[in-house]
Amino acid sequence: MSISKAAFLTLTATLAACTMGCVTAQGPYLGAFGIPIPVSPYFQDQLEDRHWVHERYDRVPILGPLTEDTPEIGMDPPSDDQIWRKFSKIHRIEGGFPFLYEKQINDVRIVKEKIADYVDPPRVYPLIGPAQLHHVNWKCTVYYSEKKRVGWPIPHTLRDDDGQEVIYIDNSHFHMVGNVDTGAGANF
Repeated sequence: MSISKAAFLTLTATLAACTMGCVTAQGPYLGAFGIPIPVSPYFQDQLEDRHWVHERYDRVPILGPLTEDTPEIGMDPPSDDQIWRKFSKIHRIEGGFPFLYEKQINDVRIVKEKIADYVDPPRVYPLIGPAQLHHVNWKCTVYYSEKKRVGWPIPHTLRDDDGQEVIYIDNSHFHMVGNVDTGAGANF
């Protein structure tokens, strides 16, 4: 056997021994997937916003039962953040091209009005059990002034000082019915 062939076999055996197994001193061997891939802040911001909305606004809470002592009052009014997120879906504020086209929303005022607050009779809901659906609907009016700056071909500024948008938000939620055990060993 020649020296070059022996060196090649030794090098191959050494490389095979270093890469065998699923865990090494630095962690799992991922091959080409071990190289970090940069992620655009745009996509990261999108994922964080989606999680924020899901965690706070997309879930329907199940509250304790209504009793004679507790009035049938709905939950708190929608937050300004929730209203602003709905407004941002209607009016795209982010983006634009600096010095070519820019849009600003200023002097924002939000007025919240409750338009419905009633409780349905008890019924059995799948995966929940006996519960009552409490409907709470809000009409939110957003007053704002809008400024658009156009920089090309002729630089000019457009102002709309009496902008108005009406947004309807449904804050419906459930109330448990009956003598409900919500302790640690409760079976639902």
